Amino acid sequence: MRREGHSRTAGLASGKKPPHSERVTSETAPLRPSLTALGWSNFFAEQITAAETGLIALRISSVHRARMGAQSDQGPLRLNLPPKTNTADYAVGDWVLAEPESHLLIRRLERSSLLQRRTEGARFQQLIAANVDTLFIVTSCNDDLNPARLERYLALANEAGTEPLIILTKADQVQDPESYRARVTGLQRGLQVVTLDGTSPEARRILSPWCGPGQTVALVGSSGVGKSSLLNTLTEKRGAEAQLTGSIREDDAKGRHTTTSRSLHAIAGGGTVIDTPGIRTLHVSDISVGLEVLFAEITELAPQCRFRDCSHAHEPGCAVQAAVKAGDLDPARLDRWRKLLEENTENTPIMTGPRGNRVVKPAGKRR
Repeated sequence: MRREGHSRTAGLASGKKPPHSERVTSETAPLRPSLTALGWSNFFAEQITAAETGLIALRISSVHRARMGAQSDQGPLRLNLPPKTNTADYAVGDWVLAEPESHLLIRRLERSSLLQRRTEGARFQQLIAANVDTLFIVTSCNDDLNPARLERYLALANEAGTEPLIILTKADQVQDPESYRARVTGLQRGLQVVTLDGTSPEARRILSPWCGPGQTVALVGSSGVGKSSLLNTLTEKRGAEAQLTGSIREDDAKGRHTTTSRSLHAIAGGGTVIDTPGIRTLHVSDISVGLEVLFAEITELAPQCRFRDCSHAHEPGCAVQAAVKAGDLDPARLDRWRKLLEENTENTPIMTGPRGNRVVKPAGKRR
């Protein structure tokens, strides 16, 4: 998903420079990237109507309960929200249109991609990030590395239509980082994996193919894997501007939360990165094609089974079980596929009731 600029960008960004008093940060704050550098493209420009050419395009950089921050081609600012605006409907990375003088939010543009997850007990999906090209799934070369957990992130990326990249951090702290790479490379067909030291400037060079001007990446992963350190390296943030970093517990390699909210930052030299808090538990729900892409080898074998509704567990003529017996399919992989499929079914709400009067049945055990 690569994006190009559009000739209408200049017109959309032609509003006056925001008053200093309305800036989210101080005068000395940093980067003032163009809209194209922020990820603006034809996809968004073509959604503008003739009546909206006097509005300015802004990208949401932070979302809180009662306020939202945004990034313009002139720098950061605070959006003015209309009455009854529900900020939960917006994600960091969204593009919106606003009045040039007052910065009053007018409307959100359609998204090219959306990362979202369902938290336990919640009725609606929690929005993680919008309009992301590549999902940086960050883990580390230590006991935190968990292939089953990484598969959940891959399903999330696949469902959103973003390109996943697994980043193994702290490669400088182990003798054989390639052994960690070998444990994750086969988790998905064509999956790209990189190993690096997230605190080294070399990390920017390694990740540069995904961090060019106009490209947007998002960082996800558990606490303590080095997301904040990697963010500081990509953005060249130092001192008071730097994201806080934390240590991990030596006994289990678990980290402490240092990032508490989602935020958008400019990558030094081009591109945009969205930082997210560490996720302890990622429930699988509302997934359709995400698991099919993740477990492509099972998806492709299924039509060869004798029964259309084959569970790939005990039925005769099962092509998937035949592949396991032949040594062509890892039985542990099949077990993880079945577990995620069952979890997705259990956690995904369904429409029920008579036609024309359907209601959403909450996620839970199917009766």
